Order: sequence, then C-alpha cells, then structure tokens
Amino acid sequence: MLILFLGGMVFFCAERPVFGQDHLPPPPASFVSAATPAPTPDLTTRVADLEAYVLNSPRASDRSGYQGPPSILSNTPGPGHNAWLLMSSLLVLFMTLPGLALFYGGLVRKKNVLSVLAQCLGIVGLVTLLWWSIGYSLVFGKGFSVSHPFIGQFLGGTEFAFLRNVTSAPNTDYSYWVSQNVFCMFQLMFAIITPALIIGAIAERMKYGTIMAFVILWMFVVYFPVAHMVWGATGYMNGIANPAAKVAAIDFAGGTVVHMTSGWTALILAYLLGPRLGFGREKMAPHSMVLCMIGTSVLWVGWYGFNAGSAYGADIIASNTFLTTTLAAAVASFSWACIETFLKRKTSVLGYCSGAVAGLVAITPACGFVSSTGAVILGVLAGVIPFLAVEKLKSWLGIDDALDTFGIHAVGGTLGMFFTGVLADPNVNANLSKSAVGTPPNAATTNGLGDAILHHTLWLTQLEALGITVLVAVIASFLIGWILKVVMGLRCAPEIERAGLDIAEHGEEGYIL
Repeated sequence: MLILFLGGMVFFCAERPVFGQDHLPPPPASFVSAATPAPTPDLTTRVADLEAYVLNSPRASDRSGYQGPPSILSNTPGPGHNAWLLMSSLLVLFMTLPGLALFYGGLVRKKNVLSVLAQCLGIVGLVTLLWWSIGYSLVFGKGFSVSHPFIGQFLGGTEFAFLRNVTSAPNTDYSYWVSQNVFCMFQLMFAIITPALIIGAIAERMKYGTIMAFVILWMFVVYFPVAHMVWGATGYMNGIANPAAKVAAIDFAGGTVVHMTSGWTALILAYLLGPRLGFGREKMAPHSMVLCMIGTSVLWVGWYGFNAGSAYGADIIASNTFLTTTLAAAVASFSWACIETFLKRKTSVLGYCSGAVAGLVAITPACGFVSSTGAVILGVLAGVIPFLAVEKLKSWLGIDDALDTFGIHAVGGTLGMFFTGVLADPNVNANLSKSAVGTPPNAATTNGLGDAILHHTLWLTQLEALGITVLVAVIASFLIGWILKVVMGLRCAPEIERAGLDIAEHGEEGYIL
C-alpha cells in the first residue's frame, strides 16, 4: 500500500512545465540589454543584518515593501542558529531512538521488549518516507491558501512534495536564519515521536502490521492537519504567526500537536483493543526499571532540543525555554514522588520517572511563553493531576492503558495547554504583545491574541484549541481503528499474546538466559 502511494505521489508531483512569469524561458541574447550592476550594500545595511542575526529577527530585506540596498545575507542561514537546530534535531531523534524505546521497553514484560523496539524502529522509517513524500508539504506549505483558502487553514499544500525546493536557504515563513532543510529535519523528528508515543497504550497485544497501517492513516487524518493548524503559516489555530488565525491559540512546542493527539488516540485504541490477557489478575510489573530510568534520562536530555529548539534559533526565547523545561520536569518528578510517598509510604523510581515525563509534557506548550514561576506552578500541577489520572482515572474508565500514555500525555498535554493560557507572560515572549503604535502590525495585533493577553482571556481561546484537537484525535482514531479492526484485526491471537510478541512476530528474544 505504501509503495503504491509513493508511486502515485511521484507521478502527481513530478516537475511539469508551468507557463507563468517565473517559468518563462530566457529571451534570446540579442534582446538582452546591458546588465546594470547591482548596487552594493552600504555599511548601514550590513550592520543592520548583523544585528538581525544576533537578535534572530528579520533582515531589512525580509520585510515586506523593502526597497533599500540588497543584503549580502539574503537567503543565507545564520551559522549559530543553524547549528542549534542541527543539534536540536539530533536531540529530538535521540528521544525516540533510544529514549522512548528504552523507556517503554523497560516497562513491558521481558517477553515483549523487542516488540516495542521494533515498533519504534518501524515508525521511524515509515514516517520519514511519508514526511519526504508529502507530509512536510502538507504541514508547512501554503499553496492551498492561494488555490483553496478554506482548505489552506487545515493543510499546507503540495509545493514541497518530495522535498522539492527545500534547500539550505531559509524559509522565512518560519525562520529567518535556519536553513529550510534543517528546519524540515527538525520537524520530522516531531512527526516521528508522536505516533511512537501511542505504543505505550497498546503495548503487548496489538499486531505489528496493523500498527504500521494505523500510523499511515493516522498521520494523514490527524497529525498533518493538526500540525498545520497549530504551526503552519496559514494555520487555523496559529495565534503566534498567522494574522488571519480564526482561533488565536498558542502552543510553543507541541502540547496539542504531539501530546494531546497521541494521548487521546491512545485512549481510543486501548478501548478498541480491550485489556491484555490476565489484566487485573496477573502481575504485569515492568521487567527492567533500569532500562526505564535510562530511557527517562535520555528523554529528559532530548527534551531540551524538543522545547528550546522550537525557538528556531539560539536566542533569548530559547534560553528561557531551557530554564522553564528544567524547572517543570524537576518539580513534577519530585511532586509525584512526594504524593506517592504520602499515599503509599514508598518512593518508587517509576514514580520519579513518570513525574519527570509528566512535567516535560505539561511544560511543552508553555515553555517559550511562561516565566520561571509559571514553570514551577506547572511542575506542581503536572506532578499531581497526571498522578491522579494514572492512579484513579484509568481504573474508573476501565481501560488497560498499559504504559500510561493517556494519563501522562493526554492529561498532561491538556493541562499544559490550558494553563499556558493562564500563565503566558508577554514579558517573556514579545510575540504575545500587540505591536507598538506606528510599527507594522504583528500577528498578535491582527488576530486578537494581543487583546486576549491584555484582558486575560487567552485561556478561553486555549479551550477552543483543546476541544478541536480532542475531537479530531478521538473521532479520527476511532474510525481508523474500527476500519482496521474489521479489515485486518487489531489484536494478536491469544496464544501469541501469552507466549510474547517477540518470538511470534519478530523471531527473536530480548534476553538469552
């Protein structure tokens, strides 16, 4: 199915002659007049460009209506900002391989450890193909906003299909100083880890082939549309960058796009699959808390690329994001452990690990918008609310969320998105404020975000974004899951589940004793 899809995309998106002004053949040499030498950039322009680079802001030539001397740095990435995004891309991939694989691998029983690793590896390859072929274009293109303006609010376009025209020059719709190919790879790592998070809810019982089929469909129906709505230049819910956003919400690094979509999908899949054989009767303790602890540590370190990298440069916002990420994770980890100690009279390593991840999830949408105090508040809340979701809500719902994907990612991401609207501080991020009088209006001035910040009503807008995200994830995931259940079957056979997925589905064992 994937091969047929890619073949069709190659045919559909292959370069064809376009008869427009930008694609006319050059005139004969006899008709070309003597070339006029391009004016040399003056010292003022050069200094202004250097200042723009240091501040991670647009060059003078990047501003609409600019008619001054040309810039030497036009279409040129800034080395420092580019280097930070390169490193951040590596860190975010490091979160999946090996971070998430080890974290989830340690939490399952030893007969299923390789199934988790195989699922993570498979998702990396599959999503990379989808991203290269059309995914990046559907999220960060904007062709549909011209040809089909309504659709352009929910999907980008096809202009970057097969990464055509994605070069080392910056795409100034997203970053003035980062190469578009680097930006593309950074965003790919988010697209990879999001479906991989879902594995935690369906671990130890879902067919490998069905998981891969689900991911293909889910990326097109859930991830690509939500990512464009929240982060795309013409996105429906991109309050920071889209002046025409209908819902001027803010999500710095993926509270909706990554954690809510995966977490709420996890709930639906756990419901459709049903509990593991022996759930509630047999002991299903993690087989290696050592692997879980190592995986948590890798996730925490990688999360700095995830959050601080989302500033798209090594600037003051990235610095604040690094600070808030650290505070929220550490405080949530300690808060979870304190509650556990109070209620159970024991402090577990699993509690520390779960709290750290919950704190990282909750701070993700807020990290570039809140102060250090806001991060501590979110850290405390992330240590308490997801703890209650894991310990109480899961049993009330009667689901087998095997590795607590719903309790941590859905609940934590929803919590973080809502309190981003409460705690966002324009003194931390100037993009939240309306433009000064007499200066060109920014997105926040035009779409109402600045007014929402001023009147403390942003939390209402965040609720709108939360509702849209939950509806898309829940409805689409249920339909995809139900169709695959009918067509392919979701669960492994009972004898395979009892013996373990490693041998039956992958022909290997994680441990040879």
